[in-house]
Amino acid sequence: MADVRTALIISAHAADFVWRCGGAIALHAEMGCEVTVACLSFGERGESARLWKDGKSLQEVKDIRRGEAEAAATVLGAHRLECFDLGDYPLHLEKEDKFRLVDLIRAVQPSFMMSHSQYDPYNTDHMYMTQIALEARMIAQAWGHNPGENVLGAPQLYLFEPHQTEQMGWKPDVFLDITPVWDKKRKAMECMNGQVHLWEYYTRVAQQRANHFKRNSGGMSGGRDCKFAEGFQSVFPRTVDML
Repeated sequence: MADVRTALIISAHAADFVWRCGGAIALHAEMGCEVTVACLSFGERGESARLWKDGKSLQEVKDIRRGEAEAAATVLGAHRLECFDLGDYPLHLEKEDKFRLVDLIRAVQPSFMMSHSQYDPYNTDHMYMTQIALEARMIAQAWGHNPGENVLGAPQLYLFEPHQTEQMGWKPDVFLDITPVWDKKRKAMECMNGQVHLWEYYTRVAQQRANHFKRNSGGMSGGRDCKFAEGFQSVFPRTVDML
């Protein structure tokens, strides 16, 4: 249906989309938006220490992380989960892999896209992913790439919150109230048994961003109440009819 709104989340590893924008996925899914999540890797090498300590093999780790991502995507109401299985630490895409991502972007025709911060010295997979997301977005807009296909318009690319914002130069300019779907995000986080230590961390992040939502929605005396929120940084200028 042409009038169905769509979104595309581009996640370097299997759990990134849950911690960083799970609320946005669940909230937009409830509003009828078809949200596609692209996981470029399962985070099997660099983000699965607990599973390696349990003596799992590489394939076992990948299978477990895939299962966790699928369960979380279902909880959040994602329309589609596309697993590229390209490996991590380091994450690397050949030209054919990039074109596969371009094909997905054109198929989804997203109203908006999300990926990682543009700089992350602690996890270079993350900033590489956003470099690739920007490149794929550009190619998807090119009339000369696979002529005859529907080219991409100009969806906003939102950068979701990195783990240590002050080290990444990430500056949020959008706060999203995810209070109505917080239970879904928390349940999705609890699907990620390989990274249990992050459950409470990202709960606290959501509570802190809720404070920022309230302050920026009208101040502590008159702002809209909010218990859980997510922050995002937009890459491109936004066009509006009024402020």
